Amino acid sequence: MPKMSTILYVDDEKINLMLFEVNFRNKFNIISAFSGKDGLNKLSQNTNIDVVISDMKMPQMNGVEFITKVKENRPNLPCFILTGYDLTPEISEAINLKIVDRYLAKPFNINEIESAIISVLK
Repeated sequence: MPKMSTILYVDDEKINLMLFEVNFRNKFNIISAFSGKDGLNKLSQNTNIDVVISDMKMPQMNGVEFITKVKENRPNLPCFILTGYDLTPEISEAINLKIVDRYLAKPFNINEIESAIISVLK
């Protein structure tokens, strides 16, 4: 049986963390973090993370700031922004600079997220 890929999902809202876990735990190993700082700690403790997905709007550190820090240490790690807001200039610039690999909209589409993850794991 092939190993399940590990996804780090960062969101400051508990309900979103729970929904993500429930929807994807049978397909991926999910590690949840409730803030950018927590996400960076989880990333340093888990070298097996294959993909990072982060909410954009979070206190202290937004999703682009978090992913920028992730890329400093793991430049080839695929990172997605998941947000309930429109594509902002900050997110667009991060995509153009190859900091963020993909923008995904909330409420999240399970098939879209699964396809996005699978496409970067190939």
